[in-house]
Amino acid sequence: MIQPDADPHDGRSETRNQRADRNWDELLQELRVTQTGTQILMGFLLTIPFQQRFGDLDAFQRDLYLVLVVLAVVTTALILAPVAIHRALFRRGMKSELVSVGDSFARAGLLVLALVLSGAAMLLFDVVVSRTAGVAMGVASLVLLGAAWWVLPRVVSARAAAER
Repeated sequence: MIQPDADPHDGRSETRNQRADRNWDELLQELRVTQTGTQILMGFLLTIPFQQRFGDLDAFQRDLYLVLVVLAVVTTALILAPVAIHRALFRRGMKSELVSVGDSFARAGLLVLALVLSGAAMLLFDVVVSRTAGVAMGVASLVLLGAAWWVLPRVVSARAAAER
């Protein structure tokens, strides 16, 4: 039986199952890249308390550090969740559902990762330069990440839609 094209207008000529497989493969590749960076960041954060100067941090810096560790753990959990869900749903014919859920977890993971990255920049500048520099760097980092990860994709999508 010939299966219909999942989207006759996209020029791919693929079935729904082929599309789900392709989307899952693309999502996994994105997660691999994100997971590597997240693991490096998490490892870095876990070593900080064992440094000699950790005791010199003020209460705000220690609290910020602990928040960053929690957010890094949440990021790691969100980024790894699609793999765990795939394991639970393996060979049950639910690839499209898996892609949808995996996409949601990846988006949430990126959101929390943006908070960890900007918070880490904030902590570093707070310790090395000043509280004001830390806040400025944290805000600037968050704005940059928001522009690159949220605004730019929407601008590109809108331009592509206008050209069609």
